[in-house]
Amino acid sequence: MPDDAPVHPKSRGAARRALRRGPTMEDVAELAGVSRGTVSRVLNGAMHVSSESRAAVQEAMRQTGYVVNQNARSLVTRSSGAIAFVLSEPPDRLFEDPVLGTLLRSCTQLLGEQGRGLMLMLAGTAEERERVLHFARGGHVDGVLLVSMHDGDPLAAELPATGVPVVVCGRAPADGPAMPYVAADDRGGARLMTQYLLDRGAQRLATVAGPPDTAGGAERLAGFRDVLGRRVPARAIARAEAYGIEEGRAAMSQLLHGYPELDAVFVASDLLAVGALQALHAAGRKVPEDVLVGGFDDSAIASATMPPLTTVRQPLSQVAGELVEVLLQLIGGRRPSSRVLPTSLVRRESA
Repeated sequence: MPDDAPVHPKSRGAARRALRRGPTMEDVAELAGVSRGTVSRVLNGAMHVSSESRAAVQEAMRQTGYVVNQNARSLVTRSSGAIAFVLSEPPDRLFEDPVLGTLLRSCTQLLGEQGRGLMLMLAGTAEERERVLHFARGGHVDGVLLVSMHDGDPLAAELPATGVPVVVCGRAPADGPAMPYVAADDRGGARLMTQYLLDRGAQRLATVAGPPDTAGGAERLAGFRDVLGRRVPARAIARAEAYGIEEGRAAMSQLLHGYPELDAVFVASDLLAVGALQALHAAGRKVPEDVLVGGFDDSAIASATMPPLTTVRQPLSQVAGELVEVLLQLIGGRRPSSRVLPTSLVRRESA
């Protein structure tokens, strides 16, 4: 009989025995109607377990109160049970940018369902980067989710040498070692928005581009150029230094000064678009009557702007799910390929 095949539970006595002397893995297996090996694979986050068996094990753990002895497990498996969510940005970005908050929350929930904890680690300074490397070398984490990477970031070059599995959120830095990544289709989404603005009647289209040393900044600007080709004057492009409201306001002000005749703007993130809308309002430009505005992300803030923002949706929950799946496959010894997920247009009132 296959090890993952359910077996007929002998009785519900497992739950009663667990209450008397403390639950064991055998109690969980008996109550769930599966083998001890299946319980072990569920606890270790293995992917080749049927959804029915996984659900039965999780329910049996709840009923018996079984909790993994992480210290004993680490000695046997050399596994810490912890995953690092590494953010190469200043800490205020995490609280300002709803995209990062969504990814962190979703990854925490998904890993928790696999019996793993998520550890947030900042890596915006040399000291913080060394701390991340120390944890990785010391076996304190089983894997790393690298988020918001910049070209030239030394962490991208040094982490793979620790031997810890690493997955990048967004395309991996072009100048670093090859690492699997999970990304939304930034370039395709930018093409979609740019063409939509043209179809809405825009004739003098500009863009607020993201930081050029990030995958999103480069890919979304490339998508904008794909559609317009040589019709893009240099003064129609303003580059934001970071994905923040203040940076969006400054970049939009630059566009209004250098390209005042613009009648539409594609903004490389919803957060940047908030600042862009503020700058347009301060300049007396009405949206969408005078200027069409399109964003990117479809984060929670997009429906709360005035007017509500037409934007490109990143499937953030799916991105988080794919990140976790790819990392667990790496931890399990497999070699998964990188994944690019489709984006879509969300029409609201700004364009």
